[in-house]
Amino acid sequence: MIPRVLEPESMESAEDVEEYDAMDHSEVNNRFVADFLNAHGPCRGGEVLDVGTGTALIPIALARADTYARVVGLDLAPAMIERAERNVAAAELSDRIRCIQADAKSVGESLGGSAFEAVISNSIIHHLADPRHALAMMVERVSPGGTLMIRDLIRPDSDAEVDALVERYAAGESPGARALFHASLRAALSLDEIQMYAAEVGLPAACVDKTSDRHWTLIWNRNA
Repeated sequence: MIPRVLEPESMESAEDVEEYDAMDHSEVNNRFVADFLNAHGPCRGGEVLDVGTGTALIPIALARADTYARVVGLDLAPAMIERAERNVAAAELSDRIRCIQADAKSVGESLGGSAFEAVISNSIIHHLADPRHALAMMVERVSPGGTLMIRDLIRPDSDAEVDALVERYAAGESPGARALFHASLRAALSLDEIQMYAAEVGLPAACVDKTSDRHWTLIWNRNA
């Protein structure tokens, strides 16, 4: 397997954020939302925490799919949060989605003792050199009866497979967007690695599975 090459933890420049926001994430985001609602059931009126919310595209998709969904989007990058708030306002969902600038590794410090109906996260783990602390924090934030769902890329076995995935899924994107996807694939964990980290924070390794040719998904329900 190719070695892991880390990306920066966050996108700091407005240009990178705009490049990211302009990419077509709709199919991946809608599938994430559908899979979450299938695992969790309809939202119950509590808040869902989205860790690494980016420009809030998943909170918006979730709020549109379920009128009871209320979401807190958390991201480390101020430029991401600024764009997220603009996207939420444009979608006329500011009454059900709020955005917070904070570090995924210190969710407890940012949110105090708050627990959430569910905790979700898409494509944040590959930004973290050691994701165990962030994983543990996310587990702690799930209320009894709630759901944790995390999804991210799987690091391919070879450079040729990286190039093939970029061609398959980002052929129509800008050169900058293609480069971002390429770097994210190189920074991702293997399935074995994320299963090991899940076990180290007390989750069953079986809660993590490969769910597409480029993604793993962790789904865990806390007993009521």
